[in-house]
Parts: sequence; C-alpha cells; structure tokens
Amino acid sequence: MREPIISFQRVSKSYPIYHRIGGIKNLLFNFPHNLRAFKQERFEALRDISFEVYRGERFGIIGYNGAGKSTTLGLIAGVIQPTQGKVSVRGRISPLLALGAGFHPELSGRENIELNGILMGLTRRQVRAKMEEIIDFAEMREFIDNPIRIYSTGMTARLGFSVVAHLDPEILLIDEVLSVGDIRFRQKCKDKLLSFHRDVTIVLVTHSVNQLLQLCDRAMWIENHVVKMIGDAKEVAEAYQQQTREQTRGNLSLNHNQGLPLKAAAGSPAAPIELQAKAE
Repeated sequence: MREPIISFQRVSKSYPIYHRIGGIKNLLFNFPHNLRAFKQERFEALRDISFEVYRGERFGIIGYNGAGKSTTLGLIAGVIQPTQGKVSVRGRISPLLALGAGFHPELSGRENIELNGILMGLTRRQVRAKMEEIIDFAEMREFIDNPIRIYSTGMTARLGFSVVAHLDPEILLIDEVLSVGDIRFRQKCKDKLLSFHRDVTIVLVTHSVNQLLQLCDRAMWIENHVVKMIGDAKEVAEAYQQQTREQTRGNLSLNHNQGLPLKAAAGSPAAPIELQAKAE
C-alpha cells in the first residue's frame, strides 16, 4: 500500500478576532475583566479537513476566494500551524506561495537564487550548478545582477517560479502564481510542470478550471472552509463549474427582477468557463 507524502487528519485552523475596548484608560480601570473582550470570537479559516496526497501526484485545490485554499498550502509548507488536528509531510518542500516570497529586495536576482536554494536545503555548489538554467528559463539575464526591488511583478514571478522549478523539488507548492505574466510564459511554466518526473509531487492552488484539468490528476474543492469534494480532477472540475453556472444564473435572475446590473456570485466568474480536454 502506498504511503501518503502529505496527510491532513481532521485539521482545523482558526484565528482570534480582537475587539476595541474603548482605549487604554478604560482597559486599566476595568482590568482584568475587559481583557476577555480581546478574544471573544475566532475566525475559522479551515474546519475539520482530512485528505492525503501521494508521491508523484499532481493535486489541485480549487475554490472561491476566502475558502481556505491558501491556508491549506501554508499548513503544508509549515509556515502556519494547525489549531487542531495533525499535518504530516514527508519530503523537501519547494514553496511558491506568493510573488517574491523569500526574496530579499536589496539583494540581486543572482544572490536571491543562491539564498533561496540554501534555505531549501541545497548546497551552494548544487545551486550554482543550476544557476544559468534558472536565469535562462526566467529570461532574466539582462537584470539578474540588479536588486530585486527594481523588478516588476512579472519579473519577480518569473524568477520565483524558475527557482523552485529547477532546484530538484520533491514537493512543489504553487499558489495562484501561474495567473501572472504573459500568456507565452504561463504556457512555458505549464510545460515545465508537465515535464517533471513522477517522483515530484505538485500541489496547485487555482481558480482556473482549465488549469486544474491540464495540470492535475486529482483535486479537492474547498468551500466555506470545509472540504466539499475530493476526487478525479475532471469530476471535481465539472461539479465546481456546475455550481458556478447555477450561482451565475441565480444572480442574473435576481438582478433582472430587481432591475440591477449584472453581478457574479462572490468569488465566481461572471460567465461560465467552458471545460477543455486535459492536455496529453
């Protein structure tokens, strides 16, 4: 039986919501009673989710804005800890969770490549052996010795993807960054992901049904901070898109009856996206 490389067992993540209590004077005169007001409520980012990802899988996570997708990726990466439950990860993680994450703005692109590689557990020699390949893939040779702070958003995204994709990842975490940059470079990134040997495990957070179909074998749909569906990527994509269509039709009908302009469901597109066949 295969052992999972990533395992979530009844994982929840919540954050305290703090309230104002009327200033320092009020706090001092009513201490310690008013101190409780600081932690009256908690926001649940994830609630009781369980799933497993196996070595070599391309696993997608889809859902509307605020559903808990990025929180899940942060838990896998270890940058946040669960409030309840257990997260197990077996393998070296290469995270691309945000544009410029892990880059020092005052260091050059070249220096940041080396720094990130070392932080990911590679030796300086291993990173330098991949340096030229990383620079060429990112199409950054003209700017590679300039500080990151002068880079555009697209340049930062290209370099960030190139670093994590070329430094021998075991578990590659990608959060929405494939939506940044020009169409040609986005396709280049997708081709790179599809070229990975099946020893590399990919976890991809996306809003795009087409990305899910093109890049993923299995998928998980998170809605309102809980798992709504886990299964074959095509089945999850179809169910997700069907709900998006229904919500869009409902909004169109409601707005028509009220004489309001078109307004899509929160986090969903204004018009349905047609499914495309998964690239071979």
